[in-house]
Amino acid sequence: MHKKILLLGSGELGKELVIALKRLGQTVIAADSYAGAPAMQVADSFEVLDMLNGEQLDAIVAKHKPDLIVPEIEAIRTEKFYEYEKQNIKVIPSARAANFTMNRKLIRDLVNKELGLRTAKYFYARTFEEFTTAVNNIGLPCVIKPLMSSSGKGQSVLKNAIDQQKGWDYAINNSRGDIMEVIIEEFIPFHTEITLLTVTQENGDTLFCPPIGHRQERGDYQESWQPVTIAKEDFDAACEMAKQITSALTGAGIWGVEFFITHNGVYFSELSPRPHDTGMVTLAGTQNFSEFELHARAILGLPIPHIYLEKAGASAVILADKKAEHFTISGLDKALEEPNTDVRIFGKPTTRPYRRMGVALVHDDLNADINALRQKAKDTADKISIK
Repeated sequence: MHKKILLLGSGELGKELVIALKRLGQTVIAADSYAGAPAMQVADSFEVLDMLNGEQLDAIVAKHKPDLIVPEIEAIRTEKFYEYEKQNIKVIPSARAANFTMNRKLIRDLVNKELGLRTAKYFYARTFEEFTTAVNNIGLPCVIKPLMSSSGKGQSVLKNAIDQQKGWDYAINNSRGDIMEVIIEEFIPFHTEITLLTVTQENGDTLFCPPIGHRQERGDYQESWQPVTIAKEDFDAACEMAKQITSALTGAGIWGVEFFITHNGVYFSELSPRPHDTGMVTLAGTQNFSEFELHARAILGLPIPHIYLEKAGASAVILADKKAEHFTISGLDKALEEPNTDVRIFGKPTTRPYRRMGVALVHDDLNADINALRQKAKDTADKISIK
């Protein structure tokens, strides 16, 4: 059961995954575009490379000869994964899944056109002229996203026609990779936005974690909480949609599947074929396994008998507010004074505006007031300062 694992992308999610894999006796090489990335600090070794450079990617794979390749970010030359699978290297969850989910066009067309599942109305645009035509067809407000990006970069809600050029420029300038195209989506008036962590197994049923509520700003997660109250029929519908999508993409691992819950049913929103940032709330001990422990078991083919909720919990991000190469983090003593609180400092080497530098975690028993827990998580995060 000993595997050599190449982790492509070494952020905070990758760091927690490495810890989970090391606890199961695995060897992990953490790769990213900069030295000192969070997962590199806990891995067996690390590599710094441009993962959009196919030759550099080939060289690292040839050097380490991994048993598994685990992508953690979008900006990777994912078409190379098909070649690696032919070399009997297992890609997590699969080369097909990585390629489809790294590009919003592929995943949206799969879900809407091939599987016939419910999504917001959408159009694509490669030029500003195509963009304005799509905005007119969708109507205002509408949501603008780059086809390839991460952590909400380049996403905005267009509310006024006079801001079209600003919205277009923001999406294009924050695109990742070499795909300069945007998706324009109908704005869905949802009352709840959830992440449904879905676990696919090599030799077992597809499992679903209790749904996680979350709130975003600038397209990026700010807080999450578990459990979130939704109707049983909405939960069942989300589970069925998640199962169809993950089955079509193939492979084993954890998937962060996002849904809008409306008064008119459930809409598919996004999907990540790996641990999800909103799922960091599971680090508060809300489940019997965190999302990272579940991912580690699934990709290694280890059994997961069942997943159940143990506590109520909430998370809130700790953000930087300016760009800096030298900084100090203080306030941990104040943040941890309250019972049932915890903090994860990610260990990122530099800061920039809105960069996630850590997360505050709180928990209580299952009948706790979730809104009070959310406020406690935000208050805990506010006690941490980055200077």
